[in-house]
Amino acid sequence: MDMLHKISKAINGEDRENRTFRGRVVLMKKNVLDFNDLNASILDRVHELFGKKVSLQLISSVNSQSSAVNGLRGKLGKPAYLEDWITTVTPLAAGESAFDCMFDWEEDIGLPGAFLIRNFHHSEFYLKTLTLENVPGHGNIHFDCNSWVYPAEKYKTDRIFFTNQTYLPSETPATLLQYREEELVNLRGNGSGKLEEWDRVYDYAFYNDLGEPDRDLKYARPVLGGSSEYPYPRRGRTGRPPAKTDAKSESRLPLIMSLNIYVPRDEQFGHLKLSDFLAYALKSIAQVLLPEFEALADSTPTEFDTFEDLLQLYEGGVKLPEGPLLDNVKEKIPFELLKELIRTDGEGYARFPMPKVIKEDKSAWRTDEEFAREMLAGVNPVNISLLKEFPPTSTLDPKIYGDHSSSITRYHIENSLDGLTVHQAIHAKRLFILNHHDMLIPYMRRINATSTKIYATRTILYLKEDGTLKPLVIELSLPHPEGDHYGVISKVYTPAEDGTVEGTIWQLAKAYVAVNDSGVHQLISHWLNTHAVIEPFVIATNRQLSVLHPIHKLLHPHFRDTMSINAFGRQILINGGGILEQTVFPGPYAMEMSSLVYKSWNFTEQALPVELMKRGMATEDSSSRHGVRLVIEDYPYAVDGLEIWSAIKTWVEDYCNIYYKTDDVVQNDNELQLWWKEVREQGHGDKKNEPWWPKMQTRKELIDSCTIIIWIASALHAAVNFGQFPYAGYMPNRPTISRRLMPEPGTPEFEELKSDPDRAYLKTITAQLQTLLGISLIEILSRHSSDEIYLGQRDNAEWTKDAEPLKAFEKFGNKLRKIEEKITEMNNDMKLKNRVGTVEVPYTLLYPTSEGGLTGKGIPNSVSI
Repeated sequence: MDMLHKISKAINGEDRENRTFRGRVVLMKKNVLDFNDLNASILDRVHELFGKKVSLQLISSVNSQSSAVNGLRGKLGKPAYLEDWITTVTPLAAGESAFDCMFDWEEDIGLPGAFLIRNFHHSEFYLKTLTLENVPGHGNIHFDCNSWVYPAEKYKTDRIFFTNQTYLPSETPATLLQYREEELVNLRGNGSGKLEEWDRVYDYAFYNDLGEPDRDLKYARPVLGGSSEYPYPRRGRTGRPPAKTDAKSESRLPLIMSLNIYVPRDEQFGHLKLSDFLAYALKSIAQVLLPEFEALADSTPTEFDTFEDLLQLYEGGVKLPEGPLLDNVKEKIPFELLKELIRTDGEGYARFPMPKVIKEDKSAWRTDEEFAREMLAGVNPVNISLLKEFPPTSTLDPKIYGDHSSSITRYHIENSLDGLTVHQAIHAKRLFILNHHDMLIPYMRRINATSTKIYATRTILYLKEDGTLKPLVIELSLPHPEGDHYGVISKVYTPAEDGTVEGTIWQLAKAYVAVNDSGVHQLISHWLNTHAVIEPFVIATNRQLSVLHPIHKLLHPHFRDTMSINAFGRQILINGGGILEQTVFPGPYAMEMSSLVYKSWNFTEQALPVELMKRGMATEDSSSRHGVRLVIEDYPYAVDGLEIWSAIKTWVEDYCNIYYKTDDVVQNDNELQLWWKEVREQGHGDKKNEPWWPKMQTRKELIDSCTIIIWIASALHAAVNFGQFPYAGYMPNRPTISRRLMPEPGTPEFEELKSDPDRAYLKTITAQLQTLLGISLIEILSRHSSDEIYLGQRDNAEWTKDAEPLKAFEKFGNKLRKIEEKITEMNNDMKLKNRVGTVEVPYTLLYPTSEGGLTGKGIPNSVSI
């Protein structure tokens, strides 16, 4: 009788409890992320009281509703609402809130494949996940959302989220296909208009926002991208109006509004990352931008008088002045950041951490051994190349630039080759070159017309029997005073003993090389070859690959925060008059020079084995583990890099082969083909006619391309970024500017060099205030945020429902842990002299994981700082 009663209740819809299931929504309210916006919290509660809630509607993946207007699409369930918004209290510290949402079980919905969400509150919130619990016949269903949801009135179409199922376009359930396509249309936008913070549009623009001609013509800069003269990768479009004085240039935001520069909202820094970034930015940069700061300096306010003065920055610190500017800054920052500032700067002292390069030994950086070792294991280990002909030659057009043959002869070096002739040393692959000649010559007259004075440099090194390099000769060249077509005037310098005049001159020669290498590192190795070239892939992926697409799921973690940090960069670092121009030698020509180098950029050559072979640092060898044999066996960047490269490639291969069983599947994937077409023709549009682009017709081309993208975004960026403060935080080791040329005998500068060599050195390299600004910047850039996600990690273990990719990803993580053990083992091997060096800084820049902070190790998934 009881059983019949229960059946009767169920038939009549009376057994409500058995006809509902729970949804668990995890989100972060806006007031958690913005302490100063208490109005948002109050208004949202008022909206709740008046019935303006947050609704969710499930979308069937199996049953459709069709109409002449909407076409075929999954059936919509009844709205369900987040419960207890008012009574769910969120702590002031950044945290998450969980809300229940009761859904009616509807037979004609069946298996949900997506859901619509409408936010009828006053303010946005960050939606992390939705988990449907005990869905009849299906168990738990998870949605990985990770997106800002603004009030419904801000959107032209409803926000949709899909389950973490993966589908190729051709395999997508028919009920979800139109939703999938419409979501991509929304993300592309219409190509016009100013983009607002709630917009989700990914679009392309030239680098036409670096100059500020409305402010002053001296801040005007050429448009990078869209021309054969200044080719460049594309950046994200903001839609700001043109400048008043130059219609080709985009107007700029005021500096104080830098945080408001548009990037799609989901690409902006997360709350912890933003907190860390701003706290350290304020701490580091405010302390050197205060107008009163110069008054703190001694009788020579633009100079460090001694190396001991310089060490005070790390060992003692200098008292910051009390002033209205610092007070004003403190009034305007969010509560969380204020706490960070008070914690770190509570005593009011400007003090920097001790850079690793001088932590164990204050003078080892000056040795020739360390000067050479850092070309293999320093912050810029990607420029040294095998010397294949002697003397070095030039690729500059002799009709324009005249004769640029090197003035280095065999007599300069042959007595340092362990009895070998130059020909024998080249044949034995024992000679190497750090060449900063051809790239600089076209700009030298303009650069040296400013307060900066540089040389074009060539440095030749010899590989010793113990596997270390020793510098043999440095050539310093200046354009001929009578005109470019007359070539250059060059001088050649060779090593000399410390404590002699010749030894001091040799130290200065090395400093001129280091200045060039610092500029090339920041502009080319770091900015251009990682930050700038990866942004078009970020944009194209979001425009053409659905979140359901396997390649979107593969690549998305490697794009985290990239558009955000690049936008900040355009606003305060690489802009006309920005920090980069103030702190590196090319000054106003910095970005223009990087455009010149982009002319020779080749996507396929970014593959590490190919790049090493191009520089002659490796040879093809099918019998070697990674398919190449290193010319210098103890080349830490290459040794560790090949291990990481191989692990990435195996992971990508395992993953792609799950979804792409044949080349035909690659060819017939319309989203994939549109993605690759857009990368070539729009994102890197100035290179669209290059013959080297993969055609994306085979699984191999897909695997190789994705491996390169992940390598650039993760390991390559880590290798050239997180060593900045450890090595260049002590400016004499990596000066960024030289202010005068080599002193000539008979001049007052030469007499000073003889009587006070340290002071002569410090007066040649980067000045005091530029040093402070420069090391403040690289301290920020060298830090890991507290919520960083590293290679082999994901922010959610349920990033895909598919078991095979999860198993392959676990294999990838295990491989990376073994690489960490191997790196630690090699750093303890005394035979490998290049891994630690006389400065006693172990090479850890390609050690996959790290703690937060200034660690000098760790490979984040993405170009995120």
